[in-house]
Amino acid sequence: MRIIIVGKRYGSTRSINLSGWARVLLSACLVGVPIGIGSATFMAFQNASDDMLDRDSRETWVKTLDQQALEVEEARREAEKKLAALTLRTAELQARLVRLDALGERLTTMAKLDSGEFDFSRVPAVGGPQASIEPRDTHSPSLIEMLDELAYQIDDRQQQLETLEALLADRKLQNDIFLAGRPIKKGWMSSRFGRRTDPFTGGADWHPGVDFAAKEGSEVIAVAAGVVTWADDRYQYGKMVEVNHGNGFATRYAHCKSLLVKPGDIVKKGQAIGLVGSTGRSTGPHVHFEVHKNGRVVDPASYIHRASR
Repeated sequence: MRIIIVGKRYGSTRSINLSGWARVLLSACLVGVPIGIGSATFMAFQNASDDMLDRDSRETWVKTLDQQALEVEEARREAEKKLAALTLRTAELQARLVRLDALGERLTTMAKLDSGEFDFSRVPAVGGPQASIEPRDTHSPSLIEMLDELAYQIDDRQQQLETLEALLADRKLQNDIFLAGRPIKKGWMSSRFGRRTDPFTGGADWHPGVDFAAKEGSEVIAVAAGVVTWADDRYQYGKMVEVNHGNGFATRYAHCKSLLVKPGDIVKKGQAIGLVGSTGRSTGPHVHFEVHKNGRVVDPASYIHRASR
C-alpha cells in the first residue's frame, strides 16, 4: 500500500509504502475512531436522558399511581354500595312475591278453585319457538332497569289480585246473605205455610211460616248471614230469634228451648243460634220458621228448596 502526501507549497509530494500489518492498523484506526466517538456520544445522551427521567418524572409517576389507586378504591366502595342496594331491593321484591303468593293461595281457597289450576308454589311454565333477532335490534337492559320492570309488574299484579279479592269478598258476602236451606240439620217438615187446621182449637187457621219437627236440644241454624235484631221471649212464639239479612229480608226461628245469640250479634250462614224446644204455643219440639220480605211474611218454601249459590 502506497500513501502519497502532497505539500502546501510548491506542489511537492511524498510517497510512503506501507507493509501488510501497517495497512491493517491504519484501516482499524480510520474505522474505529468514528465508531468510538459515536458510541461515546450516544452513551452520554442516554445517561443524560436517564438522569432527566429520574429527576423530573419519578415524582409525577408516583403521584399518578397513588391517584389511580385512590380512584380504584373509591370505585370499589361505590360498587359495594350499589351491590348492597341491589341486594336490599331484591330482598324487598322477594318479600312482595311471597305476599302475592299467599294472597293468590287465599283467593284460590275463597273461589274454591282446583289447587292444580292455580299452584302459587311453582314457577309458571313458559315456552315457544325461538325467533332469531338481528343483533342491531337487541338491547340488553341494565340490572336496575330489569328490577324496576319487575317491581312495576308486581305492583300491577298486586292491584289485580286486590281487585279480584274485593270482588270475591263481595260475592262471598252475597252468598252468605242469600237465603237458602232449612233451619235444622235433621228433621222433617210437620206443617206448611198458609191455611191449616189449628192444632189447639180444630178450626181454620192461617200459618205464617213452616214447622220443622226435630229432636229436642238439636241445633237451630241461620239460613243466611245477618244481624240479630231479637233474641228473647215473644208472645206465642216462645223463645225466638229474629235475624235481619239486609235487602229487606228477615227470618224468625221460634219455640227454641234456649238461645245462643243476643241482639246485635253478627251471625254467619249455618251458625247455630238456638236449640230446638217447645216453648210458647207449641205441641212438641219443633222450629217455627218464618221469612219476611220488605215487612211482609212470605212462603219460606221457595227459599228452603232453592240451591245455595
